[in-house]
Amino acid sequence: MTTGRVNPAQTLETQGISDLGSVHYNLLEPALIEAALRKNEGTLGQGGAFLVTTGKYTGRSPKDKHVVRSAATEDTIWWENNAEMAPDAFDRLHADMLEHMKGGEYFVQDLFGGADAEHRLDVRVVTELAWHGLFIRHLLRRPTADEIDSFVPEFTIINCPSFFADPERHGCRTDTVIALNFEKKLILIGGTEYAGENKKSVFTLLNYILPGKNVMAMHCSANHAVDNPEDAAVFFGLSGTGKTTLSADPARVLIGDDEHGWSDKGIFNFEGGCYAKTINLREEAEPEIYATTSKFGTVIENMVFDPETRALDFDDDSLTANMRCAYPLDYISNASDTGLGGHPKNIIMLTCDAFGVLPPIARLTPAQAMYHFLSGFTSKVAGTERGVTEPEPTFSTCFGAPFMPRRPEVYGNMLRDKIAQHGATCWLVNTGWTGGAYGTGSRMPIRATRALLTAALDGSLNDAEFRKDANFGFDVPVSCPGVAEVLLDPRRTWDNPGAYDAQAQKLVNMFAENFAQYVPYIDDDVKAAAIS
Repeated sequence: MTTGRVNPAQTLETQGISDLGSVHYNLLEPALIEAALRKNEGTLGQGGAFLVTTGKYTGRSPKDKHVVRSAATEDTIWWENNAEMAPDAFDRLHADMLEHMKGGEYFVQDLFGGADAEHRLDVRVVTELAWHGLFIRHLLRRPTADEIDSFVPEFTIINCPSFFADPERHGCRTDTVIALNFEKKLILIGGTEYAGENKKSVFTLLNYILPGKNVMAMHCSANHAVDNPEDAAVFFGLSGTGKTTLSADPARVLIGDDEHGWSDKGIFNFEGGCYAKTINLREEAEPEIYATTSKFGTVIENMVFDPETRALDFDDDSLTANMRCAYPLDYISNASDTGLGGHPKNIIMLTCDAFGVLPPIARLTPAQAMYHFLSGFTSKVAGTERGVTEPEPTFSTCFGAPFMPRRPEVYGNMLRDKIAQHGATCWLVNTGWTGGAYGTGSRMPIRATRALLTAALDGSLNDAEFRKDANFGFDVPVSCPGVAEVLLDPRRTWDNPGAYDAQAQKLVNMFAENFAQYVPYIDDDVKAAAIS
């Protein structure tokens, strides 16, 4: 049985995927929810939200992601960061997955990765779970009906959670697998119901393809000033550092919350929706995001809820601290209709410092910006990846190492060149701890972070008095309206200044040790910005 709308010349059969029990092409949200309920995949929540749990895995499995090693990828993939898979092992995995799928019910969504038509990727996503189709329909960009009629997929993702890989036969690490084959333009996902693997696979594809077109792929959120798309800002950061929260500024237009490209024309969103963390979400603090949790079609992932009223418990992390909601971008009232913006005037690098050492904001020179971009210092937040139960200090180059198929210098050099060409001002913002390390200090007040960002984005912070940070050499404002001055000097927030100094030296040494790997590949000005 086949239902839905599809280009008749581009059915699954034309791709060699045959003998399925039924296939549903490009169903809209109501039909996807009906199918998911029929299949007992989840529960209908308040307002028509769809409540799901993802079972064993409530976060990404980065160690189970593999790239097929071939002549085409041999010299372009960062193999130290990407596990390889042999071409014949991938072929066995593909054949075995297709055999497993026979007779089953599958859902196909034909979607775009990228708001800029010149650089977008046409992606077909084949899912075993109806709610995965709903999720990816939110997270990527939806074609019009006419565009579906002529849609030709450039890459295809097959996601089959009920298929478990054989590590010996398929050349992978465990029975969970995410395998990317750039030559065959195919991604295979098995053994995990966590929906985030779908969107991050597309991000990884774009991270590989776009640099070859002189377009920088960025793990960042973005916004622009009201009535002025040319006054754009990007916010780099790993999950949990505040990309979604801080870019959803009611005084600015949201371009997107996670993944963007930077071309010769400006920036563009890869996605058509948002994937926001909901732990401790409060209506008074983030009313727009909170409101999406009771809107029709929003996917509520791994949240505890009252079985009778379906009221969500935003504080119960017994399933995971990585509880999330996925919703279309137009659920945010100030979201961009186009997903486009000009060249960013401000670049913000968000870090969640579990050491409690970094100031709430610092201004970076272009060389310092590349240094901190390549360093990618932050803390992995509980639940985002399997096995992370509390903040772990880490260096994730380009603020997104798990999604970087190419070497970091490729992205770092592109950032440096674009900053130089367009004159962006760069800031490092700490949304982590102050007054002590994790377990002793407290999280940086969100109101202070917002006040500092507002001053940075409207240009007034550049007129402030700055001091030179003794540990990292960047400029730190001495004061800012709406922010306690003591907060701007993290050493003063500690009860024991000597303990702060020891912690700062520890972090300085970690930066230096980590950055040594990039020294052979970078210019002298960036080396000079490095901490010795």
